[in-house]
Amino acid sequence: MTSGSVTEQGGEEGVVVDPGAGAEVVLDDPSGSAAITRARGKTLRAPVILELLAEALPDATIALDFSDRWELLAATLLSAQSTDVKVNEVTAVLFRELPGPEAVAAAPLERIEELIGSLGLYRQKARNLRATAALLLERHGGEVPGTMAELVALPGVARKTANVVLSNGFGRHEGIVVDTHVARLARRLRFTRESDPVRIERDLVRLFPRERWLEVSDLLIHHGRRTCHARAPRCGACVIEPLCPSSQAAGLTDKR
Repeated sequence: MTSGSVTEQGGEEGVVVDPGAGAEVVLDDPSGSAAITRARGKTLRAPVILELLAEALPDATIALDFSDRWELLAATLLSAQSTDVKVNEVTAVLFRELPGPEAVAAAPLERIEELIGSLGLYRQKARNLRATAALLLERHGGEVPGTMAELVALPGVARKTANVVLSNGFGRHEGIVVDTHVARLARRLRFTRESDPVRIERDLVRLFPRERWLEVSDLLIHHGRRTCHARAPRCGACVIEPLCPSSQAAGLTDKR
């Protein structure tokens, strides 16, 4: 567990408090050997930030509803430019009406469009979903493949979708999922200066052990949704604010 302290009197050990503008908040690193502040390098801050988020967000996990690997793949394909809540509403009906890749591949395109029509980009998503279902039947015996190369060969499946499926469906950590929340927080925390998702992922995997890659994406996504919003981050309520080089509470420039 990461311990913490503040330089002002009255700060309780292990609790991050708001000491006010200008006060320096100091957190101990996991080994207890050095003081960690927002000014320290990302390799020192990253593991402490991960532990603080893990403690604050014990329920952080994928928000999409699914019961098997096909449903996970389908839901992730449908999630682009749509909220998870909306996707879950749509897939509750879709998976009931067209259960499994066999039913989706056999369905008229218009029927799929009707079922997912409330989602953004629904026509393109319907084409990709139907084509993916057909390829699974043709090349993989109706099963979702378990390698990055095979997944990204499916229509509409890029590296982000493949990482979601591999991590949550197979327990295989081939990379870190980089969505808009992860990209924004990675830049704000100065884990990266990149804007391209592949390059952001490259920088993130260097900072965290492979066995925690899924946790990294889940925690950053949840923190981005709940606290570190794009336009109005709630820095005063942020558990990692003392380590953030973009803290508006500290009067710093937003590096998103």
